[in-house]
Amino acid sequence: MAAALTDKNGLPEERLFVVPTAEELARAAAGRIWGIVRERAAVLPRCGKTVPRVRVALSGGETPRRTYEILSAEPYRSRFPWELVHFYQVDERWVPPEDPRSNRRMLHEALLSRAPVPADRFHSVDTGLSGPEEGARRYEETLRAAFPDPPGGFPRFDAILLGIGRDGHTASLFPGAPLEEGSAWFMATAAAGDPPVRRVTLTLPAINAAAQAIFLASGKEKARALHRVLSGDPVLPASRVFPVRGKLTFLADADAASMTLSKGGIKR
Repeated sequence: MAAALTDKNGLPEERLFVVPTAEELARAAAGRIWGIVRERAAVLPRCGKTVPRVRVALSGGETPRRTYEILSAEPYRSRFPWELVHFYQVDERWVPPEDPRSNRRMLHEALLSRAPVPADRFHSVDTGLSGPEEGARRYEETLRAAFPDPPGGFPRFDAILLGIGRDGHTASLFPGAPLEEGSAWFMATAAAGDPPVRRVTLTLPAINAAAQAIFLASGKEKARALHRVLSGDPVLPASRVFPVRGKLTFLADADAASMTLSKGGIKR
C-alpha cells in the first residue's frame, strides 16, 4: 500500500506516494495505470464516443520496465482493455530499434511481446528516418492525426508515465536545453545522456496538457533529484511538469524519497 505524504499541517499531500521497495513501486504504478484506463474506458461511452479510445504515453528506461512486465502478467493481462488503449512513446533515443538503448526495444521486450496489444495500438517513433528532426516531424504528424483540433492546442493524453533522471531531466528534456518549442508537440533535442546521443521527445507543453502525469522514482541515486523537483527547483526540467488541467502524481520507493522524508516533505 502506498503511503501518502502529509504537509506540515498534517493535511494529505496527494502528489507523493511512498512505498518501501522498488518492486512495490512497480506494482503501485501498474495499479495506477490500470485504474486510470479502467475508469476512462468506462466513462467514454457515456460521453458519446462511438469508438472509445484511451491514450497513454510510456517512458523508457529501467525504472518503468518492471511496471510494464507486471501489466503484461496476471491479473492485469486478462482484465486490461488492450483493444481500447493506444500506446505512444514519451521519447526515444535516436538509435536503431534493435539497439539496447532503444526505448522501443524495451517496451517491446517488457510489454508488447507479452501482452495481447493489437499491432495498430502501439505507435512507435521511426528511428530509421533521415534524422531526429524528420523523426520528430513525422511523429508529431502521428499525434496530430490522433488528437485533431485539441482544446488548448496540445494533445490531452489520458496518462503519461515519466521518470526522473539523477540530473532532474524527464522525458528527453535535460537541464540547460530549450524546454519549449512554440506550438510543437514533439521535437528533436541535442545529444544528451551517458553516453550522449540525439533524442526526440514530447515537448513540455504537450506533457503539461495531459489529464494525468505520473512520475516514478526509484533508488537512492534519485533522492536528491526528487527532493529538488518536489521543492520546485526551476532549474530542473522535471520541476516544470505541472498539468494545466490535470493531476500530477509522484510514486517513489523509500530510497528515492529518503531525502524528502528526512527534510520534512514537500515545500512547494
